[in-house]
Amino acid sequence: MNIASTVTAPESLAPRNPTPISEIVAALKRVQQLQGMEEFEYEWLATHGIERFVEPGETIFREGDPANEMTIMLKGEVHVRREHGGPAAFWIGRSGQITGLMPYSRMKTYGGHGYAVAKTWGLRYPKSIFPEMIAALPSMTQRCVSVLLDRVREITRMEQQTEKLNALGKLAGNLAHELNNPASAAQRAASGLLDELHVYGHEKFRLGGLCLSESHLLVVRKWQDAVHAHAKEVRGKTEDIATREDQLSTWLRDHKVEDSWRIAPELAEAGVTPDALECLTGFLDADAITVVLTQLASSLRARGMAEAMLDSTNRIFDLIRAVKDYSYMDQAPIQEIDIPTGLENTLTMLQSRLQHVEIERRYAPDLPHISAYASELNQVWMALLENALDAIADRGKITLSVHVSGDMLLIEVWDDGPGIPPELQDRIFEPFFTTKAPGLGLGLGLDSVQRTIRKHRGYVRVQSEPGATCFQIRLPIEQLQAY
Repeated sequence: MNIASTVTAPESLAPRNPTPISEIVAALKRVQQLQGMEEFEYEWLATHGIERFVEPGETIFREGDPANEMTIMLKGEVHVRREHGGPAAFWIGRSGQITGLMPYSRMKTYGGHGYAVAKTWGLRYPKSIFPEMIAALPSMTQRCVSVLLDRVREITRMEQQTEKLNALGKLAGNLAHELNNPASAAQRAASGLLDELHVYGHEKFRLGGLCLSESHLLVVRKWQDAVHAHAKEVRGKTEDIATREDQLSTWLRDHKVEDSWRIAPELAEAGVTPDALECLTGFLDADAITVVLTQLASSLRARGMAEAMLDSTNRIFDLIRAVKDYSYMDQAPIQEIDIPTGLENTLTMLQSRLQHVEIERRYAPDLPHISAYASELNQVWMALLENALDAIADRGKITLSVHVSGDMLLIEVWDDGPGIPPELQDRIFEPFFTTKAPGLGLGLGLDSVQRTIRKHRGYVRVQSEPGATCFQIRLPIEQLQAY
């Protein structure tokens, strides 16, 4: 039987229920939300309610069905799930609860799919009887309002928990992406380094087999040291590498150097020019030059792989530090914090989305630290930056500004997205209001931002037009008695 079906009460509004009135009254007295009623009030509810018996597994209502009656559950249990809300029930109704549409409620439709998980016995009251109920039962008004407030608090708590889990999922995804890149690079470098060390050892052995004099060995050693030193200076500079490589390839072929295709790229990247090789021709033949340059190219490759491993592992440690600073793990909730540092740590968490985003920073010098719930403020920066990235679809420009304004810090997050329509700007801080597609947001991000900033005795506002949207946060520098 579908509890969402339209119910038309008999004219007497006193249907003949199969259960004796005395038993129904006894069951109503066990309902916690009806405790302390007068005897006639219990009898009114017992005689005017319509009994409903539901078997386990039976659907009671569906998401989106019109809500047009109140139900007092006398026995059993009902689970309510959202169609796209995952496997966990977001609400459980048990015996002794009042559910469904209630007097003074603005509920229009059911917010999920409801079904019985045990034999359920309840009394339902159609919407048409509400005025008579309120008039006949003096205490019902206060009870209904109390139930509605409890319902709002519980749903809000669950939605906020879902929002936090979604935020945690996004953060975990960003971190997994960011950690995967340097970890993969370190793994590739380590694998290549093992092979290159074998080549380097072989070339060292061949170099020793040349039986060069001490003076000539000293010249080769100093020359190679100079190449390594110069390679550090030109690292990362890509100007003229291709031209230099072509020139080196020509010189190596002219001097009958073998495997020039393997040697030339490494020497070109290290900044070596053909003129720098001329000093070797005075005392080395073609075979000896091949050995010397092959050994040098191998050492340059090995050094590059080792440096790649160091850079990758440093990146991993930087991410770990940023996570710790972002969450303020192992620290007291209230900290003396530096706002730009918090913004930078948040950007680190979002690095995977910033590949095509220009970040402009306008941090005033000598900014004061403020006392605050550091991890909560970082969640504010995360929400604002994610909104900005969503607005520009991860392509565009975001500007971060922090400076002192009177006795407050002014933090601004700008984006060059399409802007927020004027008719929506007054609503974006409302709980559960969102312009995103279903399943992409619960509409609690900016509500959480506002509550956190108010907790710090601050203010948040937005100004927006196409190409320029700015969220402004004002936080008092002196936070005495803020908590």
